[in-house]
Amino acid sequence: MADKDSNAPEITITELSSALKRTIEDQFGYVRVRGEISGWRGPHSSGHVYFCLKDQGAKIDAVMWKGSFQRLRVKPEEGMEVIATGKVTTYPGKSTYQIVIETIEPAGVGALLAQLEERRRRLAAEGLFDDARKQLLPFLPSVVGVITSPTGAVIRDILHRVQDRFPLRVIVWPVRVQGETSGAEVARAIEGFNVLPEGGKIPRPDVIIVARGGGSLEDLWGFNEEIVVRAAASSMIPLVSAVGHETDWTLIDHAADRRAPTPTAAAEMTVPVRSEMAAQTDGLARRLLGVTLRLSEQRRSNVRALIRALPSAEDVLAMPRQRLDRAGENLPRRIAAALGDRHLKVNRLGALVARHSPQAELRGRREKLQGLGVRLGRALITRRDAEKANCERQRERLQAAQARMRNALRGANEGRRRNLASVLKLIDSMSHKSILARGFALVREGAKGPPIRSAAAIAAGQALTLVFADGSVAATANGGEPSQGADEAGARAKPAPTRKTSAKTPANQGSLF
Repeated sequence: MADKDSNAPEITITELSSALKRTIEDQFGYVRVRGEISGWRGPHSSGHVYFCLKDQGAKIDAVMWKGSFQRLRVKPEEGMEVIATGKVTTYPGKSTYQIVIETIEPAGVGALLAQLEERRRRLAAEGLFDDARKQLLPFLPSVVGVITSPTGAVIRDILHRVQDRFPLRVIVWPVRVQGETSGAEVARAIEGFNVLPEGGKIPRPDVIIVARGGGSLEDLWGFNEEIVVRAAASSMIPLVSAVGHETDWTLIDHAADRRAPTPTAAAEMTVPVRSEMAAQTDGLARRLLGVTLRLSEQRRSNVRALIRALPSAEDVLAMPRQRLDRAGENLPRRIAAALGDRHLKVNRLGALVARHSPQAELRGRREKLQGLGVRLGRALITRRDAEKANCERQRERLQAAQARMRNALRGANEGRRRNLASVLKLIDSMSHKSILARGFALVREGAKGPPIRSAAAIAAGQALTLVFADGSVAATANGGEPSQGADEAGARAKPAPTRKTSAKTPANQGSLF
């Protein structure tokens, strides 16, 4: 059995995967499958789309390249039941099979309607369809913006209807009303009209009409896209939706401020009839003229009645004339009394001026100045005495402070002197010279070499220096064996280890080590 297995040809994993890939692609080729979208993650950064198709019993990986995805009229969503056409192949990197989809279409109108209803409920829950946020249309707009195809019959119907009713300026924003890019173009057109500045080169419309002719649900699907609904709901310019025929309803109809059953009805809804307005204006002018005439006649009658009720001029002027006569009789007496009062007041003022003449004022000011001079001299003498006493007090306080400072400095110097003496004693006690004074000697290598710490470190004939407390002696090692007594003497002569000296040790002071 082993010999039979050994005769089988060996192939690589890549060759096996390639053979499986060719077999599956040749066997199935293009297939058309129906299933539910699962694991939808939207377009990848590369533009490709990856998801799964499943039914009750199985699931298959699916991939759709960027170009095929951009050509779709209805974009897939999670949970949508679709019919996909593509080619079955394998992915050797994961040892799985998958379907490369070229086209996707909803599985019947029911799927589109279910998707449309789910989107309608979700956007309605956000409040985009509330009546409270809808705006009123202007009664007589000066500029109308129309978003539609520039080549269809819709724009001609709207322009013809506007011309018949009330000629005014119409600005057309051309868009595609069907296809994969229609939704994005309509949304950009709505936002473009809203960002036009007031009084700019292109006038800002007073009302916007989004129009399209009738069609199937797939044809009108661009006006059900979420981007179009949100653009219509956020428009600051009143918006009229006229998409499809009277029975066609799209989501932009719910978000618009008004819905028109047809594009022609949208024009009629937006622009009033000029002749009717002229007739109405003439009727109002006639009514205003009649009311004005009747009011003038009524006021004229009221004035005549008031004139009859008023007294005559003689009766009105009789009392004032009598008061004038009495005033004329009392005028000389009043003038004489007033002149007398004025004479008395002038006399009082003259006496007051005499008391306040410049000479009197000058005498008073001179006396006041003399008094102030006397007070100033007294104040200066008093202040000089006070300052002198204050200076004496400050001098006494300064002398006392100087005495206290001298005593404090004297005490501090005595303490520092005692501390210095104790430190010097401690230095002397810890110096190697005190150890040498007790009979020990320091053995150095050569004249100024390092200290030698053991007898084993000395070689025969080596030059040594013996340092005593009173000086140093040169010596030469004889190379003899050290005796026990010598070892003990050397051990006794070996200085005890001490802590390191500071960097400030004088140069003539040696080290025990």
